[in-house]
Amino acid sequence: MSRKDAAAPWTLADAAGLTGRVAVVTGANSGIGYETARGLARLGATVVMACRTQSTAEAARAQILAEHPDADVVVVPLDLADADSIRQCADRINADHRTIDIVVANAGYIPTEVVRNADGIELGFASTFLGHFALIGLLSPALLRAPAARVVTVGSLAHRTKGIDPTRLGVGSSTTPMRAYAEAKLAQLIFAAELDRRFTATGARAISLAAHPGAARTGVMRERSRWIQRVYHSRFTWPVLRLFINDAYAGALPALRAATDPTAVGGEYFGPSGPFQLTGAPAAVQGSLIVHDPAVGEQLWTFAENHTGLAYP
Repeated sequence: MSRKDAAAPWTLADAAGLTGRVAVVTGANSGIGYETARGLARLGATVVMACRTQSTAEAARAQILAEHPDADVVVVPLDLADADSIRQCADRINADHRTIDIVVANAGYIPTEVVRNADGIELGFASTFLGHFALIGLLSPALLRAPAARVVTVGSLAHRTKGIDPTRLGVGSSTTPMRAYAEAKLAQLIFAAELDRRFTATGARAISLAAHPGAARTGVMRERSRWIQRVYHSRFTWPVLRLFINDAYAGALPALRAATDPTAVGGEYFGPSGPFQLTGAPAAVQGSLIVHDPAVGEQLWTFAENHTGLAYP
């Protein structure tokens, strides 16, 4: 099947059915994660919503079921900052599903301040990157048993932030929340590329891809100042902002395309096709060149193994 060109923008209607497939979405209780889970459920997948806040996750599940009464959607607790929670989440998913077809590593946030743990690792980096590294590693046996599994890592335009040392991600000199967030997102994209190289090297049928939502009005700004949140979410500013910012549904389409497009190949990166990749229909886009540097990928992988105590199959 040939890739749709710019004259025929990709929409969820172009995705094949996912009946019989199992999809895990982290941070699925709101924003991009919710819309991704909703889209996968619409396509017939069994959707596992792996979320930290159970009350909002159950409410989100109820909304999906109200729209798609026959959908198979479950909520599993997951706190990516807690190693025990990650293992318990993976154990439950593995107990319920011998194979996993799709994992969308979506959960993340912009911290309000830079805080480091005893090892000097920034806490947002520890959860957003290292937490996902551990979860995907624990789910890897089920992914490798699937006929054509996909891991989709949700990145951000923030990964392009200048001056970040890719060899010191998470333990570098970042002192501002946005810069720390950019480090975590760059690490995620380097991980996505390295994971695909490792899948290829071992002859696995699974592939790893990445996606970003462009500029999207979601809960990622929930930790920012009240003033920023008011501007970002106000119904009065939205008519202007929507010219430059996607809503959550449009922001989820790149991840949904990465998860479902049969023409997608391992290592690809999907994002909005409009100016500066801020808005527009999902398409294959370019990220920072450092993302695809094998030496950097190997170094980051070793760092993650050392700090999580986890080796992939």
